[in-house]
Amino acid sequence: MPLILGTNSIKDTGYNVDNSLRFNSGSSDYLNRTPSGAGTQTKATISVWFKRSNLSSNQAIFSTGSNNVVIKFATADKIGIYDFNGSSMDLELNPSMVFRDTSAWYHIVVSLDSTQSTSSDRAKLYINGSLISDFDSTTYPSQNYNFKVNGTLEHFIGRLSGLSQYFNGYMAEFVNIDGQQLDATSFGEFDEDSGIWKPIDVSGLTFGTNGFYLDFENSGSLGADVSGNGNNFTVNNLTSINQTTDTCTNNYATLNPLVNSAITYSEGNLHYKNTHGSNSEFTLATIQEVSNGRWYWEIKMASTNNNSAYEYFGNGTAYVKSNGDIYPSGTTTVSNGDIFGFYLNYEDGQMTIHRNGSQVYQSSSGISLSTTTAQIAGFNNTEYQVNFGNPIFSISSSNADANGYGNFEYSPALSGVNFYSLNTKNLAEYG
Repeated sequence: MPLILGTNSIKDTGYNVDNSLRFNSGSSDYLNRTPSGAGTQTKATISVWFKRSNLSSNQAIFSTGSNNVVIKFATADKIGIYDFNGSSMDLELNPSMVFRDTSAWYHIVVSLDSTQSTSSDRAKLYINGSLISDFDSTTYPSQNYNFKVNGTLEHFIGRLSGLSQYFNGYMAEFVNIDGQQLDATSFGEFDEDSGIWKPIDVSGLTFGTNGFYLDFENSGSLGADVSGNGNNFTVNNLTSINQTTDTCTNNYATLNPLVNSAITYSEGNLHYKNTHGSNSEFTLATIQEVSNGRWYWEIKMASTNNNSAYEYFGNGTAYVKSNGDIYPSGTTTVSNGDIFGFYLNYEDGQMTIHRNGSQVYQSSSGISLSTTTAQIAGFNNTEYQVNFGNPIFSISSSNADANGYGNFEYSPALSGVNFYSLNTKNLAEYG
């Protein structure tokens, strides 16, 4: 499947999605709602943008009732669309493609109309704007079949009813249409310059009785339906810290779980834990091949275990390493709760490190920096919380970069010089 980059990594025009919601299976995060009455159950459309975090596990994006309608990933990282009716499988779409890019935003549209005379027209699947025709297996519903979506069964986002199977990753622009079978062009379009699939404004759609539109923009009511129907969802184990600006129109860096399976990744791949004995294990950011501009990120120490290591590799030198040492020179004490700020300046060939807002290291100018922005490592039981602009820890003094992106504890500016968060909009301008 093609990589979904932020729209504004191409050009700074078009529709912008402001927020997404970050789901973590370890916290049992999900949304739920039970309609008070049935809508139109022969026609429906479900659309959602998502970015995966953890792979090779059963994870549900959407489900109803006791596993009646399901959109989920299996352990082989293939998505499946199902509608159960008791013991029978009345709808099954299993596309052959895999979804293993944890740096990419994907878009899925499930388009249903059981009144159609042609069986394959009764259930359609679109991925990144394209109608899917290559399936491992299919079962199409009988004509005039009543789907479980938009009925009076409980509806879930981010979990599978009864079996848990919580989603790990990010969701944005979750739309359910009651009473219409729409195609992908109701929710997105191909960029005329790059050909990349990108979102469009869906606020003008007709949503129907049990339809809803969740844009996740209200941090105090993350399940708020903005369709005008008031079909709000109940929030479970999600708080304002789970609201992010990592979206399908501005894709932020996270840690890359494909780099090292010995590390436990969680919280949208922004929490790192090494449980691999005494070995030092490293990982990389999903945005790593950067050779221009000025970039800033933060790392909070969640558990140092007296043997912590969190590193930037520029010219082959580990600037921050174990036992509190700052290399190539200087020493500082590393404690749980410390926040280290990394200022990477490709224009001057310089790396600066702050601890809790105070400088602890600055390299000389003109050193040769590699194109790998962040290599982060740690010994046994070391835990980090990495902030590329969407923190998983509470921020007491919010600071954005000069373009208004990111949420940091400390200023991304250094001695009057602006540094920027690692996202596709900034990369399009400075990278």
